Amino acid sequence: MAENERVRVHLWAQGRVQGVGFRAFVVDKAQALGLTGWVRNVGWDTVEVVTEGSPPEVETLIKTIKIGPPVSRVDECRVETELPTGEFSRFEMRSSR
Repeated sequence: MAENERVRVHLWAQGRVQGVGFRAFVVDKAQALGLTGWVRNVGWDTVEVVTEGSPPEVETLIKTIKIGPPVSRVDECRVETELPTGEFSRFEMRSSR
């Protein structure tokens, strides 16, 4: 695996993920890992995330999201791998959809 290899994942976490600081939690973790992308609320019980970075850091974020912050509850986490585009310069919170 090349040192500069990047991966991209698109994921949806469902459960008690709104009103519990979930998006801010994801932003903090992603930025600490040096990842780029975004997070937003979708509907009432789903948070959507798109992120790019090195494989180990992306995998760490996925594991972290599956656990969530202490007051949340993640019932399901769907993860899809996509081709990285390099379109993001940072990790940010987006408006709800």
